[in-house]
Amino acid sequence: MPPAARLKKPAPAPALPEDKTFELADMFKMLGDPTRLRIVIATLEGPVAVSDIAERLGLSLSLVSHHLRLLRAARLVTPDRRGKQIFYRIHDQHVAHVIADMIAHVNEDAE
Repeated sequence: MPPAARLKKPAPAPALPEDKTFELADMFKMLGDPTRLRIVIATLEGPVAVSDIAERLGLSLSLVSHHLRLLRAARLVTPDRRGKQIFYRIHDQHVAHVIADMIAHVNEDAE
């Protein structure tokens, strides 16, 4: 059976006002940068300290902080202050599902 025949017909997309279309496009632009995408992926498993993200990804603390400010403004990550440290987590399950689904998609074997 050809791959196209196995696909289910997707549910109709909800209506999206023009201002929300621009907001959604901006979110995808944020995720279009490999460094920001790696930072978002690092937050999928739970809150992670800025310094841990920098160390894990081999980036400077200032660069990670800069990208986190942009990701926070785009509502892709959420900060949680614990004393002097700030931990970041994925903003919500909608964002987590989009990222996880796209990771699964790119990891699929091409047919």
